[in-house]
Amino acid sequence: MVLVGLACVLLAALVAVLIVVVTRSRAARRPTGIDAVPEDVLGLRQEVAALRAEARGALRHLSVVRYDAFEDMGGHLSWSLALLDDSGDGVVLTAIHGRSDARTYAKNVTGWRGDQQLSPEEEEALSGARAG
Repeated sequence: MVLVGLACVLLAALVAVLIVVVTRSRAARRPTGIDAVPEDVLGLRQEVAALRAEARGALRHLSVVRYDAFEDMGGHLSWSLALLDDSGDGVVLTAIHGRSDARTYAKNVTGWRGDQQLSPEEEEALSGARAG
């Protein structure tokens, strides 16, 4: 849950930076008068198209699955997190918590399929990211 919050904060910060960059570049090249309106509209369309193209590569599809990895453990301390772009490329991060240790794994995902065999929990995280 903390990682999802962190991912959302990072995404919001990225959007804020993009807004500042776009605003500054627009202000620096803004013509004046009524003749400037067609240029402004064309410039805005180009900027929107560029931002949409960049957004396709952003990790926008996120899903977390929390679970108990072992029968004698409670509290849903283990988790799998899928972070994917619009093409279904990204990574699934998994942390398995036991009584005496915790292990973390990262598995690549290409085209909505794991490059390695995924656990049922990792598959669930991948499906959740694709759905929403």
